[in-house]
Amino acid sequence: MAPYRLAPDPASPSERLTVLDPATGEAFDEAPDQRAQDLDAVVHRAREAWRSWRTDPAARAAALLASADAVEAAGDRLAPLLTREQGKPLAESYAEIARTAARLRWFAAAVPETRTIADGRAVHSEIRWRSLGPVAAVVPWNFPLQLASAKFAPALAAGNTVVLKPSPFTPLATGLLGSVLSAALPEGVLTVITGREPLGALLASHPGIRHVTFTGSVPTGRSVAAGAASGLARVTLELGGNDAAILLDDVDVERIADRLFWAAFRNCGQVCMAVKRVYAPARLHGRVVEALAERAKAVVVGAGLDEGTELGPLNNAAQLARVERYTARALADGAGAAAGGHRLDRPGYFHAPTVLTDVPPDSPVVTEEQFGPVLPVLPYGTVDEAVEAANATRFGLGGSVWGTDLDRAEAVAGRLECGTAWINHHAELSLAQPFAGVKESGVGVAGGPWGLYGNLSPFVVHRPQEDRP
Repeated sequence: MAPYRLAPDPASPSERLTVLDPATGEAFDEAPDQRAQDLDAVVHRAREAWRSWRTDPAARAAALLASADAVEAAGDRLAPLLTREQGKPLAESYAEIARTAARLRWFAAAVPETRTIADGRAVHSEIRWRSLGPVAAVVPWNFPLQLASAKFAPALAAGNTVVLKPSPFTPLATGLLGSVLSAALPEGVLTVITGREPLGALLASHPGIRHVTFTGSVPTGRSVAAGAASGLARVTLELGGNDAAILLDDVDVERIADRLFWAAFRNCGQVCMAVKRVYAPARLHGRVVEALAERAKAVVVGAGLDEGTELGPLNNAAQLARVERYTARALADGAGAAAGGHRLDRPGYFHAPTVLTDVPPDSPVVTEEQFGPVLPVLPYGTVDEAVEAANATRFGLGGSVWGTDLDRAEAVAGRLECGTAWINHHAELSLAQPFAGVKESGVGVAGGPWGLYGNLSPFVVHRPQEDRP
């Protein structure tokens, strides 16, 4: 299938953004490289579209349902393009598209609740909800479509319009998604813009934007928040994580090994809420390392479009270099590689699935978000020590506890400093649940009705219960 080409940007026809295939490291297509001077017109169109989009909830719901149908119908065009520019196996691209359609359907049925305040006064007080206006959605490269829909679906359902900015590493599938949705949505309701940074930061600081929703790194999130503050726009920030998995001493290692491995290595470890550290009881540490290393050595690594591929490349050269740097530092400091430990000798951005042991607890591969196919496994003596180590990070997105006694595991999970804790699984989310982090993992709440209300403003109407002279 020939790659999809975005239509040339009429404002800047000569400016183009080269897109690389992470499986080869070679250029395979281009996208418009839009600039700051394009933003005024884009945001103006979004505001004009908002005037009518906000007025008819039934029409919005119908348009979101039609959008979900359109996304599913375009799956055979979207999935190969997403794999080509992102790197993930084709089956995972199809799963991302299915999740995008499902989220559109979920929010099509989401309706804000009008509530009455009963406070003993002879006044009828009613809380209604109003949309905010144009919303800026700035999306990273690990789940371009899924994370985009997590931002635009609730925003559109609430009656806002959206300007969507994907990563410059993955602009093509998002551009195609925008074209697909244009058949179901009125003009200007959802606009995709593509380009190099600081385009996203400039969009966030545009005075016409009323809500900025961003997923990405902590430093970029700070920049986006600072830009949004200039116009006092609302912000929702998901800034990554360094999730810990604590294995209790009654855990059945073989029973949970597959789930634990894929909780860490899915999408080549490029998942904000992936397991990035494992804490195992000292007496089980060797068995855990062996079970994970066995799976790391057996997994099929290759181009996402190749049949049988289970793990693709990292998305870009900078991310590969980061993973190599953290791994090399750990090995230099005395860690051992039970599996992997190096990049693969082939074109593209491939790194061997790596399981590290004897890692110093202050190594960057433990304390920072490595965001790649590298997993340190650390021994602990007591559960208190494991919980303290799990919490000793500036991140607080998710965490998990694994064991046979579910009540005990739940009690330990309740001590984790994070937004979501799982027991005997990890990184599984429902469309109906909130998603939020603590500490430097984020600001605000996404997901479920919380995501809807995060895109609305309360409007209170007071009226007397009886006419007064």
